[in-house]
Amino acid sequence: MGVSVSNDSGNKSNWEPHGGRLVNRMVSTEEAADWAGRAGELPRLKLDFRQLSDLYLLGEGAFSPLEGFQNRDEVQSVLRDFRLGSGLVWSIPIVLLVGDEAKDWKPGADVLLYDSGADPVGVLHLEEKFPLPKAEYAEQVFRTKEEKHPGVAWLHGSGDTALGGKVSVFPGWRPHSHEGYPAVPRETQQVIADRGWKRVAGFQTRNPIHRAHEYVLKVTLEGCDGILIHPLVGETKSDDIPAEVRLQCYRALIDNYFVPERTLLALYPTWMRYAGPREAIFHALARKNYGCTHFIVGRDHAGVGNYYGPFEAQEIFRQFAAEDLGIEPLFFDLVFFCKACGGMGTLKTCPHGKDSHVQLSGTQVRDMLREGRLPPTEFTREEVGRILIESMAAAAAGGK
Repeated sequence: MGVSVSNDSGNKSNWEPHGGRLVNRMVSTEEAADWAGRAGELPRLKLDFRQLSDLYLLGEGAFSPLEGFQNRDEVQSVLRDFRLGSGLVWSIPIVLLVGDEAKDWKPGADVLLYDSGADPVGVLHLEEKFPLPKAEYAEQVFRTKEEKHPGVAWLHGSGDTALGGKVSVFPGWRPHSHEGYPAVPRETQQVIADRGWKRVAGFQTRNPIHRAHEYVLKVTLEGCDGILIHPLVGETKSDDIPAEVRLQCYRALIDNYFVPERTLLALYPTWMRYAGPREAIFHALARKNYGCTHFIVGRDHAGVGNYYGPFEAQEIFRQFAAEDLGIEPLFFDLVFFCKACGGMGTLKTCPHGKDSHVQLSGTQVRDMLREGRLPPTEFTREEVGRILIESMAAAAAGGK
């Protein structure tokens, strides 16, 4: 079918992708044209934005060793045991949910996949069709059945039938429009190899980097060759900062306060599940595929509301042997600026009380920015604050 599986990243360190091989389900331009030419004889499925993100990352190997959307047995194994059928650790099933459009499709069919613009983007080689156990999925992955949880809301807003099977993904398209940044494992691995980094720490973020994050990154850099600053640029909550604005903030921070040769800003083009501890493992394994040997896990990683404890995302890593994960987690406590210390610290390093700590809630920061006031420099860099103020002012003006 023109699809290959390889581990040829050019990186000569001890790093290897999850499962020992980097999946490549991308097909040639010629093969994609052949599939598109058969459109009149194949079942068709239009994918939403989240499904397109999953398809893209499956094709590019970010979810190695997966080669497609998971079948019933794999889903059950991941939900109940945190394992694939092969025994490899995996924490969140990658499923393709559909409605009645698939009722007549039979295993063995090739389904042509389309984006929202009606352009063909790939093929699902259908192996199995099964009802997803949504109640169990919600309880195991999100630890709640409440539909106010954004992950549960997605689950119940999707079809009830899951389609399992390998995918073939067409070249020449991306589900996100942010150009100029690496977005898939082969791209980040090449940069890492070119720079000769052996110890690489990944940093997951969906928000602008403030001083606490900056502290974490710089402490990590003291023990690593480089940092992959890897913002998630797919769908997040409606009140999150848009990806294009966040990228401006990251660029300003790197250009002014980091050694550029020790940082790599790249994209993680997927969507937030808000699955807390399970998603922390998921994020780590994906960053392993992008070339990381270490992964930063902070307070309330991938959390939302009060569904998870502040350090549960760190505690879950202790359930797995180091060799099972193949990537080393780096844990950080709550970080703050201490006026008495005159610098950043945590409860492990700062002996002073909360009255000396500069800590602001997200609501307080958003209120300041809307009013055109810069947050204190102990909380965020001025360059970042100004970008956020300008973007909020522009958004407000555009909404009038």
